[in-house]
Amino acid sequence: MLPRLLPLFRFPFLPSKALIQSSPLPTHGINFLLVLLLLAAGYGAWAQAPTALTARLDKVSLTFALGPTGQPTYSITYGGKPAINPSRLGVAFADGQGFDGPLTVVSSETKDVDETWQPVWGEVKNIRNHYQQLTVHLRQPTPNGRLLDVVFRVFADGVGFRYEFPRQPNLAYFTVQDEQTEFNLPANHKAFWIPGDYDSNEYAYTTSRVSEVNTTPIEAIQLKAAPLRIQTPLMLKSDDGLYLNIHEAALVNYPALMLDVNPQTFGLRSHLVPGATGAKAYLQTPEHTPWRTVVVADNAPAILASKLILNLNEPSTIAETGWIQPQKFVGVWWEMHVNKASWNYSDASNLKLRGTDWAALKPNGRHGANTANVKRYIDFAAQHGLQSVLVEGWNVGWEDWAGNWKEEVFDFVTPYPDFDVQELQRYAASKNVKLMMHHETSASVTNYERRMDAAYRFMKQYGYDAAKTGYVGRIVPRGEHHDGQWMVNHYVHVADQMAQNQLMVDMHESVRPTGLHRTYPNWLANEAARGNEFNAWSTGNPPEHETILPFTRLMGGPMDYTPGIFQIKLESWNPAQNKGRQVHTTLAKQLALYVTMYSPLQMAADLPEAYEQRLDAFQFIKDVPVDWDDTRILAAEPGDYLTIARKAKGKDEWYLGAITDEQARRQPVQLDFLTPGTRYAATIYADGKGADWEKNPTAYQIRKVTVTSKSALQLQLAAGGGAAVSFKPLKK
Repeated sequence: MLPRLLPLFRFPFLPSKALIQSSPLPTHGINFLLVLLLLAAGYGAWAQAPTALTARLDKVSLTFALGPTGQPTYSITYGGKPAINPSRLGVAFADGQGFDGPLTVVSSETKDVDETWQPVWGEVKNIRNHYQQLTVHLRQPTPNGRLLDVVFRVFADGVGFRYEFPRQPNLAYFTVQDEQTEFNLPANHKAFWIPGDYDSNEYAYTTSRVSEVNTTPIEAIQLKAAPLRIQTPLMLKSDDGLYLNIHEAALVNYPALMLDVNPQTFGLRSHLVPGATGAKAYLQTPEHTPWRTVVVADNAPAILASKLILNLNEPSTIAETGWIQPQKFVGVWWEMHVNKASWNYSDASNLKLRGTDWAALKPNGRHGANTANVKRYIDFAAQHGLQSVLVEGWNVGWEDWAGNWKEEVFDFVTPYPDFDVQELQRYAASKNVKLMMHHETSASVTNYERRMDAAYRFMKQYGYDAAKTGYVGRIVPRGEHHDGQWMVNHYVHVADQMAQNQLMVDMHESVRPTGLHRTYPNWLANEAARGNEFNAWSTGNPPEHETILPFTRLMGGPMDYTPGIFQIKLESWNPAQNKGRQVHTTLAKQLALYVTMYSPLQMAADLPEAYEQRLDAFQFIKDVPVDWDDTRILAAEPGDYLTIARKAKGKDEWYLGAITDEQARRQPVQLDFLTPGTRYAATIYADGKGADWEKNPTAYQIRKVTVTSKSALQLQLAAGGGAAVSFKPLKK
């Protein structure tokens, strides 16, 4: 009777039907007297009663509740198992009037969405976006209390939720001081984590129990924030077989999410990266936060197959996308890392961008970005069907670009005297090869933003379609951080401005991705993690590194990892400066990374002469696509191994990559993903006899067999090794 009577009173704060049905109060047998009692008592008393709202899809169930004091909480279960225990929700404001105190439920509603969309490029041709949404409307318990909505989307593989601040009389401009968002774990899970550094994600991962998290012994790269603070994406595994990944989606106009760890309770609490003033975010209604994401499954491959983060992002802002082209490239880059060449033209120092006569400087004779050397790379790309050539160090300013926190570093339009822009444009065009621009900002972002328009006009004038940006160093404006709100807005601004100029972008040293490549498909890739170049420095990347990255960094989007290093021992390039340095994989594993480390922008990162010595192995790099119609995660365990098969865009060709950590292992592969009834020529690039990442990294073997969907392969992976396989249909 009550649900039918409520509309007659038009009382604005009565609960919705969903709330009534989920309330501990009965929904039948209520007479008119109870209605009068409710009205007399006031809605506040009703709303303060414990309430529970739920949403569910398949095995994933989400419960929202108000505690006895009015604090909102949520919890998640998977197949009846607790994934996230009751955890607090809330947002604190600088003026003390935020949503970190008791709240009342105004109303709620649910809806179901089931749709399919096609990405411009990606790991699969079609993506299903299926979820149940629960929106909870909350109010502060005062006569003119501010309003907050919490929106949950429950997928078959996890939950996304965010805070929404509606336009309202009592809330227009506000400053977020922190979030109370928690992720309380039910047990002491195994965790794969890196320190909560505000300015770098370029760390090797530590594997430990949550209770053992401690970043103190780890050498800081930029600025480590606190001993118990770690970054997302955070990968977790429970002892009873649940896999969880905690991250965020659609990070726009807000700082990145870090997590503070309570080692005693296994609780994780949000920590937002501060700006120069110490505040976290300056907002204006209507506004919303990024989505907080929890991907959960009972097997590791399902975590990697999840499209939850991508689905929580907005559709493409670019109407006509034909100019966006996934591609492979080579470049003047690795030779600087192995000390064979330099970025800088001269060895002078203390130079000013304005007023320096660059032509008068004495050349050091090691400058890599010279016209003749770039032509050599263009020739190699043209010969082997690679679309682009990246050139770093082409522009003036590299003599004192790093470590000085200076603002006027590069102008992005003035080449060094030995780099002929016009001649290289002509030469590349004659070979049907594109040049890729490099915009290192040295973290002087104000300088880059002032010069963007001129830089992008320069690119269009000289035929550049894509740019690799970089943000090495301390941010200018001083006091801002790589992962704070100001810089997050900058990265989005760059993607947007490049889209308006029909330019593609690959960002390095940026905040880790959160699926925004759906909204800006010209944003092809990011680095935002410890890349392959660390193998040319210091201790390098441990062999397990590439088995962890897909479960952590790549959850938010593609990574420009720069695989394909063939000259594993680096002393051959420069014995004096590279003593003892090497890549910590086998050569076969470097090939497999083109499949396991997804990116629509893949670099053949080694020097041409390294490839020319092993053109039989280089054939896989030439063949492997960068855009896909289907992806199958065949075997996976974070920190141990990974095997993925992908189907080429628009072709009945499959490519497989299998990698392992420091342990050698045999990987069986059933080929039931192949088209039934079709025979394929399988070319297997495997670790050779006696291969080992440290002792014998360049031993490999190539063999060909004929297979069908009923066949199976047994791949023997060496320590730190891998295997790559191409499957091409045979003519009938």
